[in-house]
Amino acid sequence: MVSENRLPIQYSCYHTRSREGEQFVPEHALGYILSGAMELNNGRQSFTFTEGDIYFFSRNQLAKFVKYPPEGKEFRSLSIYFEQDTLRNFSVETGCKMDQHVIAPPFKNLSGGRVLTDFMKSLLAYEHLFKQGKMEDLLRVKQKEALLVLLQIDPDLKNILFDFSEPGKIDLEAYMNKNYHFNVELKRFAYLTGRSLSTFKRDFEKVFHMSPSRWLLQRRLQEAYYLLKEKKRTVSDVYLDLGFEDLSHFSFVFKKQYGVAPSLIQ
Repeated sequence: MVSENRLPIQYSCYHTRSREGEQFVPEHALGYILSGAMELNNGRQSFTFTEGDIYFFSRNQLAKFVKYPPEGKEFRSLSIYFEQDTLRNFSVETGCKMDQHVIAPPFKNLSGGRVLTDFMKSLLAYEHLFKQGKMEDLLRVKQKEALLVLLQIDPDLKNILFDFSEPGKIDLEAYMNKNYHFNVELKRFAYLTGRSLSTFKRDFEKVFHMSPSRWLLQRRLQEAYYLLKEKKRTVSDVYLDLGFEDLSHFSFVFKKQYGVAPSLIQ
Protein backbone atom coordinates (compact mmCIF):
# COMPACT_ATOMS: atom_id res chain seq x y z
CA MET A 1 0.00 0.00 0.00
CA VAL A 2 2.96 2.26 0.42
CA SER A 3 5.51 3.50 -2.03
CA GLU A 4 9.00 3.83 -0.65
CA ASN A 5 9.85 6.67 -3.07
CA ARG A 6 7.53 9.50 -2.15
CA LEU A 7 7.33 13.02 -0.85
CA PRO A 8 7.28 13.23 2.97
CA ILE A 9 3.87 14.94 3.02
CA GLN A 10 1.01 13.66 0.89
CA TYR A 11 -2.66 14.34 0.34
CA SER A 12 -5.15 11.75 -0.85
CA CYS A 13 -8.79 11.84 -1.89
CA TYR A 14 -11.26 9.17 -3.03
CA HIS A 15 -14.78 9.52 -4.36
CA THR A 16 -15.68 5.89 -3.68
CA ARG A 17 -14.82 3.33 -1.03
CA SER A 18 -11.17 2.43 -1.47
CA ARG A 19 -8.91 -0.43 -0.46
CA GLU A 20 -5.27 0.14 -1.33
CA GLY A 21 -2.85 -2.42 -2.77
CA GLU A 22 0.12 -3.68 -0.82
CA GLN A 23 -0.62 -3.69 2.89
CA PHE A 24 2.81 -2.97 4.34
CA VAL A 25 3.88 0.31 5.92
CA PRO A 26 7.70 0.60 6.05
CA GLU A 27 7.90 4.00 7.78
CA HIS A 28 6.30 5.81 10.70
CA ALA A 29 3.42 8.01 9.60
CA LEU A 30 1.19 10.72 10.99
CA GLY A 31 -2.28 10.95 9.48
CA TYR A 32 -5.08 13.50 9.62
CA ILE A 33 -8.60 12.69 8.37
CA LEU A 34 -10.03 15.74 6.60
CA SER A 35 -13.34 14.17 5.55
CA GLY A 36 -14.88 10.73 5.61
CA ALA A 37 -13.65 7.78 7.67
CA MET A 38 -10.86 5.22 7.52
CA GLU A 39 -10.78 1.77 9.05
CA LEU A 40 -7.39 0.27 9.92
CA ASN A 41 -6.97 -3.40 10.74
CA ASN A 42 -3.71 -5.20 11.54
CA GLY A 43 -5.28 -8.63 11.80
CA ARG A 44 -5.69 -8.42 15.57
CA GLN A 45 -7.18 -4.99 16.20
CA SER A 46 -9.44 -2.72 14.23
CA PHE A 47 -9.57 1.06 14.56
CA THR A 48 -11.81 3.59 12.84
CA PHE A 49 -10.80 7.23 12.46
CA THR A 50 -13.23 9.90 11.32
CA GLU A 51 -13.13 13.54 10.26
CA GLY A 52 -10.82 15.57 12.48
CA ASP A 53 -8.99 12.54 13.93
CA ILE A 54 -5.19 12.38 13.96
CA TYR A 55 -3.32 9.11 14.30
CA PHE A 56 0.26 7.87 14.48
CA PHE A 57 1.14 4.68 12.61
CA SER A 58 4.24 2.72 13.65
CA ARG A 59 6.62 1.43 10.96
CA ASN A 60 7.01 -2.19 9.86
CA GLN A 61 3.34 -2.96 10.25
CA LEU A 62 0.98 -5.05 8.18
CA ALA A 63 -2.41 -3.41 7.99
CA LYS A 64 -5.48 -3.14 5.82
CA PHE A 65 -6.91 0.29 5.08
CA VAL A 66 -10.48 0.90 3.96
CA LYS A 67 -11.41 4.51 3.17
CA TYR A 68 -15.05 5.61 3.22
CA PRO A 69 -16.10 8.92 1.63
CA PRO A 70 -19.01 10.80 3.22
CA GLU A 71 -22.32 10.75 1.37
CA GLY A 72 -22.04 12.77 -1.83
CA LYS A 73 -18.51 13.92 -1.09
CA GLU A 74 -14.96 12.57 -1.19
CA PHE A 75 -12.66 11.02 1.39
CA ARG A 76 -9.69 13.31 2.07
CA SER A 77 -6.64 12.85 4.25
CA LEU A 78 -3.21 14.29 4.89
CA SER A 79 -0.22 12.11 5.75
CA ILE A 80 3.32 12.87 6.92
CA TYR A 81 5.92 10.10 6.58
CA PHE A 82 9.14 9.85 8.60
CA GLU A 83 11.90 7.94 6.78
CA GLN A 84 14.68 6.33 8.81
CA ASP A 85 17.38 8.60 7.36
CA THR A 86 15.35 11.67 8.30
CA LEU A 87 14.91 10.41 11.85
CA ARG A 88 18.60 9.55 12.20
CA ASN A 89 19.59 13.02 11.06
CA PHE A 90 17.05 14.60 13.43
CA SER A 91 18.39 12.49 16.30
CA VAL A 92 21.98 13.62 15.63
CA GLU A 93 20.95 17.26 15.23
CA THR A 94 18.77 17.48 18.34
CA GLY A 95 20.32 14.81 20.58
CA CYS A 96 16.91 13.17 20.95
CA LYS A 97 17.38 9.41 21.37
CA MET A 98 15.55 6.30 22.45
CA ASP A 99 16.20 5.53 26.14
CA GLN A 100 14.34 2.24 26.39
CA HIS A 101 13.01 -0.38 24.03
CA VAL A 102 9.22 -0.51 23.87
CA ILE A 103 6.76 -2.55 21.85
CA ALA A 104 5.27 0.01 19.50
CA PRO A 105 1.48 -0.01 19.22
CA PRO A 106 0.35 -0.39 15.61
CA PHE A 107 -1.83 2.75 15.80
CA LYS A 108 -1.93 5.57 18.30
CA ASN A 109 -4.82 8.04 18.44
CA LEU A 110 -3.48 11.57 18.87
CA SER A 111 -6.78 13.40 18.43
CA GLY A 112 -7.98 16.07 20.78
CA GLY A 113 -4.87 18.22 21.18
CA ARG A 114 -5.17 21.75 19.83
CA VAL A 115 -1.46 22.22 19.07
CA LEU A 116 -1.20 19.20 16.79
CA THR A 117 -4.58 19.84 15.17
CA ASP A 118 -3.68 23.46 14.42
CA PHE A 119 -0.35 22.37 12.93
CA MET A 120 -1.99 19.80 10.65
CA LYS A 121 -4.59 22.33 9.54
CA SER A 122 -1.83 24.81 8.68
CA LEU A 123 -0.48 22.39 6.07
CA LEU A 124 -3.65 22.75 4.02
CA ALA A 125 -2.42 26.16 2.86
CA TYR A 126 0.29 24.38 0.84
CA GLU A 127 -1.86 21.59 -0.56
CA HIS A 128 -1.88 22.81 -4.17
CA LEU A 129 1.91 23.22 -4.18
CA PHE A 130 2.64 19.86 -2.59
CA LYS A 131 0.31 18.06 -4.99
CA GLN A 132 2.32 19.52 -7.86
CA GLY A 133 5.54 18.15 -6.36
CA LYS A 134 6.88 21.65 -5.76
CA MET A 135 8.72 23.15 -2.78
CA GLU A 136 10.28 19.92 -1.49
CA ASP A 137 12.57 21.99 0.74
CA LEU A 138 9.47 23.40 2.46
CA LEU A 139 8.09 19.88 2.80
CA ARG A 140 11.22 18.85 4.70
CA VAL A 141 10.92 21.88 7.01
CA LYS A 142 7.30 21.01 7.77
CA GLN A 143 8.24 17.38 8.32
CA LYS A 144 10.80 18.47 10.93
CA GLU A 145 8.23 20.77 12.54
CA ALA A 146 5.87 17.80 12.78
CA LEU A 147 8.51 15.85 14.69
CA LEU A 148 9.06 18.72 17.11
CA VAL A 149 5.32 19.02 17.74
CA LEU A 150 4.93 15.24 18.22
CA LEU A 151 7.74 15.09 20.76
CA GLN A 152 6.34 18.10 22.58
CA ILE A 153 2.88 16.58 23.03
CA ASP A 154 4.05 12.98 23.57
CA PRO A 155 7.73 12.74 24.66
CA ASP A 156 7.51 8.95 24.93
CA LEU A 157 7.26 8.75 21.13
CA LYS A 158 11.05 9.11 21.07
CA ASN A 159 11.28 5.44 22.06
CA ILE A 160 9.38 4.52 18.92
CA LEU A 161 10.65 7.12 16.46
CA PHE A 162 14.32 6.64 17.27
CA ASP A 163 14.37 2.87 17.59
CA PHE A 164 16.35 1.97 14.47
CA SER A 165 16.53 -1.78 15.13
CA GLU A 166 15.30 -4.19 12.47
CA PRO A 167 12.90 -7.10 13.05
CA GLY A 168 14.53 -10.11 14.69
CA LYS A 169 14.08 -13.72 13.69
CA ILE A 170 10.73 -15.01 14.93
CA ASP A 171 8.60 -18.16 14.77
CA LEU A 172 7.74 -18.51 11.10
CA GLU A 173 4.78 -20.89 11.42
CA ALA A 174 2.96 -18.79 14.00
CA TYR A 175 3.56 -15.56 12.11
CA MET A 176 2.36 -16.86 8.75
CA ASN A 177 -0.76 -18.45 10.22
CA LYS A 178 -1.67 -15.05 11.67
CA ASN A 179 -0.82 -12.95 8.63
CA TYR A 180 -1.40 -15.06 5.50
CA HIS A 181 -4.33 -12.86 4.44
CA PHE A 182 -2.20 -9.75 3.93
CA ASN A 183 -1.49 -8.89 0.32
CA VAL A 184 2.28 -8.30 0.47
CA GLU A 185 5.28 -9.55 -1.45
CA LEU A 186 7.30 -12.46 -0.10
CA LYS A 187 10.23 -10.13 0.58
CA ARG A 188 8.00 -8.30 3.09
CA PHE A 189 7.16 -11.50 4.95
CA ALA A 190 10.85 -12.40 4.92
CA TYR A 191 11.87 -9.04 6.37
CA LEU A 192 9.19 -9.00 9.06
CA THR A 193 10.19 -12.48 10.23
CA GLY A 194 13.85 -11.46 10.44
CA ARG A 195 15.12 -13.35 7.40
CA SER A 196 16.61 -12.79 3.99
CA LEU A 197 14.33 -13.84 1.16
CA SER A 198 16.40 -16.96 0.43
CA THR A 199 16.45 -17.99 4.10
CA PHE A 200 12.73 -17.33 4.38
CA LYS A 201 11.98 -19.63 1.43
CA ARG A 202 14.26 -22.33 2.78
CA ASP A 203 12.84 -22.15 6.32
CA PHE A 204 9.30 -22.01 4.95
CA GLU A 205 9.64 -25.25 3.03
CA LYS A 206 11.08 -26.94 6.09
CA VAL A 207 8.06 -25.90 8.16
CA PHE A 208 5.21 -26.19 5.64
CA HIS A 209 6.67 -28.67 3.13
CA MET A 210 5.73 -26.53 0.14
CA SER A 211 6.68 -23.22 -1.40
CA PRO A 212 5.42 -19.99 0.21
CA SER A 213 3.41 -19.04 -2.88
CA ARG A 214 1.62 -22.39 -3.06
CA TRP A 215 0.92 -22.45 0.70
CA LEU A 216 -0.43 -18.88 0.68
CA LEU A 217 -2.79 -19.69 -2.18
CA GLN A 218 -4.09 -22.87 -0.55
CA ARG A 219 -4.47 -21.29 2.88
CA ARG A 220 -6.35 -18.30 1.48
CA LEU A 221 -8.65 -20.56 -0.55
CA GLN A 222 -9.40 -22.70 2.50
CA GLU A 223 -10.36 -19.61 4.47
CA ALA A 224 -12.41 -18.28 1.56
CA TYR A 225 -14.43 -21.52 1.39
CA TYR A 226 -15.07 -21.36 5.14
CA LEU A 227 -16.17 -17.72 5.04
CA LEU A 228 -18.48 -18.31 2.07
CA LYS A 229 -19.95 -21.57 3.33
CA GLU A 230 -20.18 -21.06 7.08
CA LYS A 231 -20.20 -17.30 7.56
CA LYS A 232 -22.26 -16.48 4.45
CA ARG A 233 -19.87 -13.70 3.46
CA THR A 234 -20.11 -12.12 0.02
CA VAL A 235 -17.62 -13.03 -2.68
CA SER A 236 -16.62 -9.38 -3.18
CA ASP A 237 -15.66 -8.99 0.47
CA VAL A 238 -13.93 -12.35 0.78
CA TYR A 239 -11.50 -12.03 -2.10
CA LEU A 240 -10.29 -8.61 -0.95
CA ASP A 241 -10.02 -9.59 2.70
CA LEU A 242 -7.87 -12.59 1.82
CA GLY A 243 -5.27 -10.85 -0.31
CA PHE A 244 -6.52 -11.59 -3.83
CA GLU A 245 -5.98 -8.59 -6.09
CA ASP A 246 -8.92 -9.12 -8.46
CA LEU A 247 -12.18 -11.02 -8.55
CA SER A 248 -11.55 -12.87 -11.81
CA HIS A 249 -8.31 -14.44 -10.55
CA PHE A 250 -9.95 -15.40 -7.27
CA SER A 251 -12.91 -17.01 -9.07
CA PHE A 252 -10.58 -18.93 -11.41
CA VAL A 253 -8.33 -20.42 -8.71
CA PHE A 254 -11.30 -21.12 -6.40
CA LYS A 255 -13.15 -23.08 -9.08
CA LYS A 256 -9.96 -24.93 -9.96
CA GLN A 257 -9.53 -25.93 -6.30
CA TYR A 258 -13.15 -26.76 -5.41
CA GLY A 259 -14.79 -27.45 -8.79
CA VAL A 260 -17.44 -24.78 -8.33
CA ALA A 261 -17.55 -21.01 -8.65
CA PRO A 262 -17.37 -19.14 -5.33
CA SER A 263 -20.68 -17.42 -6.10
CA LEU A 264 -22.40 -20.83 -6.03
CA ILE A 265 -21.22 -21.85 -2.56
CA GLN A 266 -24.22 -22.20 -0.25
